[in-house]
Amino acid sequence: MAKSVMTPVHLMSRMRTASRIVALTTTACLTAAACGGSGGGGGPGGAAGTVTIGLGSDPGTLNPFAAANSAAGVMNAFAYDSLVSIAADGQVVPGLAKSWTVHGVDKVEFSLREGVTCGDGTPLGVSDVANQFNYIADPKNQSPLLGLSVPRTTTATADDATRTVTVTTRDPAPMLLRMSAMVAIACPKGLKAPDTLARASDGTGPYILSDVVPGDHYTYVKRKGYTWGPAGAGNDQSPEKVIFKVVPSETTAANLLLSGQLNIAQVLGPDRQRLESAGLKQQSVNLLLGQLLFAETPGHPTADEHVRRALIHALDLGQIGTVATGGKGVPSKGLGLAEPKMCPADNITGNLPAHDRAQAAAELTAAGWTKSGDGWTKDGRTLEIRFTYLSGGEQILAAAELTVQQWKALGIKVTTSTFTGTTLASVVGGDAWDVSWPPFNAALPDQLVPFFSGPRPPQGMNFGGTDNPDHQRLVAAARVKSDAAGCADWNAAEVALFKRVDVVPFVDTPVTMFGKGVTFRLDRGAIVPTALRKN
Repeated sequence: MAKSVMTPVHLMSRMRTASRIVALTTTACLTAAACGGSGGGGGPGGAAGTVTIGLGSDPGTLNPFAAANSAAGVMNAFAYDSLVSIAADGQVVPGLAKSWTVHGVDKVEFSLREGVTCGDGTPLGVSDVANQFNYIADPKNQSPLLGLSVPRTTTATADDATRTVTVTTRDPAPMLLRMSAMVAIACPKGLKAPDTLARASDGTGPYILSDVVPGDHYTYVKRKGYTWGPAGAGNDQSPEKVIFKVVPSETTAANLLLSGQLNIAQVLGPDRQRLESAGLKQQSVNLLLGQLLFAETPGHPTADEHVRRALIHALDLGQIGTVATGGKGVPSKGLGLAEPKMCPADNITGNLPAHDRAQAAAELTAAGWTKSGDGWTKDGRTLEIRFTYLSGGEQILAAAELTVQQWKALGIKVTTSTFTGTTLASVVGGDAWDVSWPPFNAALPDQLVPFFSGPRPPQGMNFGGTDNPDHQRLVAAARVKSDAAGCADWNAAEVALFKRVDVVPFVDTPVTMFGKGVTFRLDRGAIVPTALRKN
């Protein structure tokens, strides 16, 4: 791969990208969907055709070029469209683009639909779309989408005569087509003054943001004549109004769902049992929750593969995963990629050390450690592991405590520390840990690569300093194959990480949205606006 010089702007953008990816699972809200909510204003029955959705925290800015809060993603889907969308079966379907042609791994040509208009009736021009990609690709704009949904070396051109937009990159971008599904297309006025989009909308989507009370509620009203949604979906059967209410308590959200004051809310904790018993409709996606990452730079005991193997042999990961998810989890099959996964496969079974305390002791012995009393020593040093994990949620804390107990049962000394969703990058980006529990979730396989290769922070995002030649070789092979053609190599690259115990995903958690009085569908954890119906 070609090397590039990292400027301070690039470094800031990379760390923002890292924060956006890990924030999917290191905050109380595990997806871009809502966490909780409250009623108010008469509830969903207060106006005909109104749906009220619980929101666990205020989204902050709604500017689609700058929004880093996960809640903003689900809200912006109501006001903005993308060139393509991902269907429930993982296939790419038309959006603002009616068709496209993929040219290798560095160019996609999109043919735009006719008749697409902004919320104020202004036609969306071909050049308007190209300008979006070029704006994000310009480092001076410091968009957190740079490197996440728009490759760093992107250039977009427009041909008004043929109504085509061509997006190219100088470096390989095998998933360039799918990445475009994450770019919300704003209208010309919004792009010219992005700051105005913080509390307003200017897009081609099925709804227009009409009322904003930060920290309380956001109201969207349906626009007329919308016919260019995913795969040509319209909004004629969608509710007339959608209100997002802000209240962080899951218990409150569950109460309001049961009383009919909320139509939709995400509930992950114990309150979900009440909702299930009441027979509320639900939609779920699985996201990676349990994952152990090892520090492999010199000076860390976990730089030794034998020690990493010993630590995993010592753990009953099935038991720990059950505690972490309240018994709702399922064993992970690979790294944290949003459903529907582009390259579905079971990359974990048979590729990680099994629970075996005797084998754990044998691995430590092979690494030169000697059992001494209640612990292990080597060259006059006692084996001590520094373990850092997320400080949110009773179930996660209990699972982390169980992990520590099982290591101590082997005779390993353990010290612990915690991080929050906002401090993860600084804590795990430092050097004061040996094992960390940060679940990384992303949309596409190549978005996870920087976490397991390349430089450590602040130059990069390789928190553990992983240096796995087989993984790097297989990633390089995958990156010269367009889209799903590289799946065999992407999956083999994951297996290479697991076989060397560089990272250990062990449990996925169902992220569930409950609904009452509505039908809805989720796309990667977010509500699909054109599929939302008031019963």
